[in-house]
Amino acid sequence: MLKFVTVERDMPEKRAADSRNADFFEIYAEYADAKAGEQSGRCSQCGVPYCQSHCPLHNNIPDWLLLTAQGRLREAYELSQATNTFPEICGRICPQDRLCEGNCVIEQSGHGTVTIGSVEKYLTDKAWREGWVKPIAPIRERTESVGVVGAGPGGLAAADVLRRAGVQVTVYDRYDRAGGLLTYGIPGFKLEKEVVTRRVGQLERAGVNFELNCNVGEDVSFECLRGRHSAVLIAVGVYKSRDIMGPGSAAGGIVRAIDYLTASNRKGFGDNVPEFDSGELDAGGKRVVVIGGGDTAMDCVRTAVRQKAASVKCLYRRDRENMPGSQREVENAEEEGVVFEWLSSPKGFVGNPVSGVLIQKMRLGSPDASGRQAPEEIEGAILEEPADLVVKALGFEPEPLPELWGEDDLAVTKWGTVRAEYVSGRTSMEGVYAIGDIVRGASLVVWAIRDGRDAAEAILSDFNMAAAVAAE
Repeated sequence: MLKFVTVERDMPEKRAADSRNADFFEIYAEYADAKAGEQSGRCSQCGVPYCQSHCPLHNNIPDWLLLTAQGRLREAYELSQATNTFPEICGRICPQDRLCEGNCVIEQSGHGTVTIGSVEKYLTDKAWREGWVKPIAPIRERTESVGVVGAGPGGLAAADVLRRAGVQVTVYDRYDRAGGLLTYGIPGFKLEKEVVTRRVGQLERAGVNFELNCNVGEDVSFECLRGRHSAVLIAVGVYKSRDIMGPGSAAGGIVRAIDYLTASNRKGFGDNVPEFDSGELDAGGKRVVVIGGGDTAMDCVRTAVRQKAASVKCLYRRDRENMPGSQREVENAEEEGVVFEWLSSPKGFVGNPVSGVLIQKMRLGSPDASGRQAPEEIEGAILEEPADLVVKALGFEPEPLPELWGEDDLAVTKWGTVRAEYVSGRTSMEGVYAIGDIVRGASLVVWAIRDGRDAAEAILSDFNMAAAVAAE
């Protein structure tokens, strides 16, 4: 260990932009065993590992880096899997530059962070190839059942923990495939879909029942689910897109990011997608403008490049340093030909269908309540950007679940998120728990996994307590 002074940081090889722009395959290659060991050996084995404390799952990062450097790869994988249900997914899509790697001690000292995410991905991919990932086999079956509403990362993580404990689990989801945003939101160049379907298959073989194409509140009532199961876990995420107001905002050619990305991912599966085939959600040959500065916006601009857009621009109202998305993704997008218009906010739209975006130039003023400098309009600084397709990637808000499900007793916050206890996920309704974005607001996949694991443990604890009381 402690090789960070003599060994430089070295990411896995990245395919050249002109090559990767032609397909939706992942852009990073995989480490060879020797390279993974070399990069793991750069870890300084801190007494207080900030990488671990800044990981939502509190993964034992220094420990499995040490095991990897020593060539004890199966042990390293098992330690990684102990705290993370889907390490190969987090290794691909977590914003490590804002979490573990961004808080690496040797990064702060100027030596370049350990490539934690790449090693994490390498370990689990190797584990699948070598057969180290074992089937889920409960020691004993339990009589309790849990209905999980939502087959995204939080719901799947909870299902994994519950099924390993022998609980009978049914996952309900409105889509025709499990995975949520992992399947239909995140593009294949960041997360190839076989990685997700492999985990879903593991759960299916373990006895988890998936009720797909099932929209709770329409195809089955929430009340029915409560009567059917010992407990219900709400893990639906947030899918209501934030909108843009202003002249021309209802024009044709202005679409939601979730619709655009879902259509692209469905085409990748070989589905029939009329909205794509008609050109409505296909960027091919078009001048594309994406509005937003988060990871969803980065997914949209990079998807448009691969769909052979004539040009791709991203508008963000703050500067580069203040954008919420991963800086690594911004760098990848720039390499692929995306142009970023910083300090730019949409003022209105021209034409129907849209032919241009009116851009209000901004400057950064005093810090707002979050501590970030608030953008201010520069009077008179308005210009028109030609556009044939505008993608709104402004984030997501919760759907009104009490109204949709006819459950007035389900308490929500003033933001519309479900009110739930910290860690346990218990809600105002007996036997009902909630996790992930529907509680936090739009957040990261890794936080959804953490919430799913925590709530599953709370459900098991409540089951055990109820069984003990019944036995007295």
